[in-house]
Formats: sequence, C-alpha cells, structure tokens
Amino acid sequence: MATRRLGIVVGGGPAPGINAVIGAATIQAINHGFEVVGFYDGFRHLCSDNFDPPTHSVRLEIARVARIHFDGGSILRTARTNLLDPAALKASKRAEPNLERVSLALGRLRELGISCLLTIGGDDTALSARFLSEAAGGRLRVVHVPKTIDNDLPLPQNQPTFGFSTARMVGAQLLKNLMTDSQTTGRWYIIGTMGRNAGWLAMSIGAAAGATITLIPEEFTRHSTVQSIVDVLEGAILKRVVLGRCDGVAVIAEGLAFRLGDREELGRLLGHEVPMDSAGHLRLSEVPLLELLKQELQGRFKARGENLPLVTHNIGYELRSADPTPHDMAYCRALGFHSIRLFVDKAQPSTGVMVALVNGNLTTIDFHDIIDPVTNGTRTRRVNIDSDEYAVARAYQIRLERSDLEDPVMLAKLAVAAHMSPQEFHDRYLRAATRLSEMEVQVAEAPAPPVPQPA
Repeated sequence: MATRRLGIVVGGGPAPGINAVIGAATIQAINHGFEVVGFYDGFRHLCSDNFDPPTHSVRLEIARVARIHFDGGSILRTARTNLLDPAALKASKRAEPNLERVSLALGRLRELGISCLLTIGGDDTALSARFLSEAAGGRLRVVHVPKTIDNDLPLPQNQPTFGFSTARMVGAQLLKNLMTDSQTTGRWYIIGTMGRNAGWLAMSIGAAAGATITLIPEEFTRHSTVQSIVDVLEGAILKRVVLGRCDGVAVIAEGLAFRLGDREELGRLLGHEVPMDSAGHLRLSEVPLLELLKQELQGRFKARGENLPLVTHNIGYELRSADPTPHDMAYCRALGFHSIRLFVDKAQPSTGVMVALVNGNLTTIDFHDIIDPVTNGTRTRRVNIDSDEYAVARAYQIRLERSDLEDPVMLAKLAVAAHMSPQEFHDRYLRAATRLSEMEVQVAEAPAPPVPQPA
C-alpha cells in the first residue's frame, strides 16, 4: 500500500503558535503512517509557473519539529499569495477563485502525491482552502486551522483564534510601558493596533492594560468623519484635564479608517483627493489615520492657545512573531493533533472543514457554513458592543458620557477646559458622548431640554 502524503501550507500574516501547529500535526501524521511535506511561502510557489520541489518544499521529520512549539514565526515561512481572483474582487466585491492559480496548485499537489492538505491561516487562506477543496471534488482532502491575531474568524462559542492570546499579552506589556512614559513625560500617545475588520485586538489590549480610551470600528457608523472621531478623543482629553491629568494613551484599531466616508473632508485634511477604486469606493487603506487624528487634535488645542504634546505609534508587527504563551502553545498543539484526526478517523468529516476546539472537544466547521452571502468570502466576527464583555472594556475608560453633560457641575468644568460656554460644550459634544446603541433613540427624541446650570 502506497504511503499517504500530507502537505502543510501556511498563509497570511504570522501569528504566535504556527510552529506548534506544524510540529504537532507533523508528529501525529507520521505516527499514523503519513509522509509530511511542508511548502515554503504559502501558496506563492505552488500556484506559479516556476515551482521547484527541492527549493520550495521540504520533507518534515519528527526530529526537525519536536521542539519548534516554543518558537514564534514559521519554519515554513508564510506569504499573502492566495487563490482569489483579484479582478473579480475589484469589479464586484465578491470573492471568486482564480481558476488558473487553483488549477496550478492542484496540479503541483497531485504531481507530488499529496492526498491530504493542511492549511494554516486567516480568512483569505481559509477561502483559498475552500476553493481547492471545491475544485478537487473529493480527490484532495482539505482541513484548515484558523489563525489570526485579529481574532475575527467566526469560531463557535466565541472561541479565540490562535495567536490572539499571545498578541494581547505582548501588546498589553508594550502599552504598559507607553502608559508609564506618558505619565512620566506628561504627554498623550495615540497607539494604532492591527484589526482591519474588527476591533478585538485593540479592545483586548486596551482593556488588559487599562488604556485611557480605546476606539474600535464597531463603535462608529459607516461614513464617519475624522471630525467625529476627534470629537470623542478630544472629549476624553478634556475630561482627563478636569480630573487632574494631562497625560493619557488612546488605542485606535486600524479598521477605524474603513469607517471614514467623507471624501471632501479627507481631501482637505490630506491636501489631495483620496483615490477611488473601480467600484467607486474610497481607498481608505491609503489614509494615514493616526497622523490625521494628531493633526486635528493639536490644531484644536493650538486654536485655544494651548499645546498638546502628542505622539503617534503603531504596535502590530512586534506581536505577530512573538514566542507563543503556554496557553497558545498548548492550544496550537491540540489543533495540530486534532487536524490529523480528521484525516484518519473515518467517522469525522475529512475535507472542506475548519477545525476548532470547544469545551476541550474537537469541533469541525464546514467551509460553506461560514460564507458571507454578500461577498462570498469568509464571514467576519466583530465585537458586540451590546455585550457584557464590551461593557467591562468600556467601563474603565475615560471618555465623555451623556451623564457628564447632564451633570451641571461637570459640564461647567468641561466648558472651562474647552474655553466654551456650558451650552456650547453640550451642543458640540453631545454626539461624541452618545453611544452608537443610543443614537437611534436620540434621533427619535424631542428637542433636548435646556442645559442644566450649576446652583
């Protein structure tokens, strides 16, 4: 009987724990009679015309992988090359397979005798795995291990994606140092974090470290403006002043840029028009959000004759290849172990599935169960701003609340700090102090009563 061959592909950005998955899967597969082939740089070479097996793949042995679970990074490296059709995505905003790339990848795998494929990655890699599985028609068994520090893949019972725990820990440690520097120097920091589609990483780092304020895309409506975001930040800074502090740290999820939609405002702030894509949407990935926020904040304080010491800084790449925490090491070894179980246990689904652990037990998710019907891509898990989890993260922040505007003493102090009258301050920052979940109620309300005055 011919020896079965397992291929392993790692796609997308790095995340702590990749090596632990590779190591555990390799050991378990070899123990079940597989030969294991690792492919370098994700799908980059598999779907190209110059694929060279000795250069672009490696035979994995137990001795090579037995201790790699301690290490960050990926022994197979990684790349963002995927099997999506960029022209279809650009034209229709729907994810469709690039048939040429899919055919090339399947052909390479077939030539090497790969009958089982383990993919490790985020939403695009999961989508590429789905396209391969569909095109193979059962001839290639495909299992995907979800990986992203953004934590935005829809796993059951809100299970975290691997790497998220480590990224949160490292991010919180970095934030602690910046918070101490902020307090020591009497300045503000605006810290950007990764999280293109969801605010999990920003929220969790900010909550763990106790950041002064954290802003995530889920808190803002689509087509928000830079002004509306700055109103929230400025309100927090002014409230901090009233409470006796001139320092603070604001954490901003990068996905907040994708809530912006006022082309005229962005053009004015940037000094040039924001380019449009073929579908007529703003290319918000090209907007330097942190610098725009800094520019607008400092401009407002300068107009009042005040100086606002403020530094912008991004943390993200420092998190992705960190050595995994013991939690992620154990979690990832379990994911690697159970992914092979899907290939050898006939009672388990063995193709076109994503592996997850729920309450300590193996759970599989069919690729088709996580499709976004609008985009045909993988659904995104976003932060529920009505959840108890979010409520805790929000409770310890310093930011304007409607109760501040309804308290005549606090309102008077805030107005003094902003060089405004109480009425002006109330009208200017009412929206910034109103939570998204309250906005519909606010719109439906009768005109607001007169602003309360101090006794």
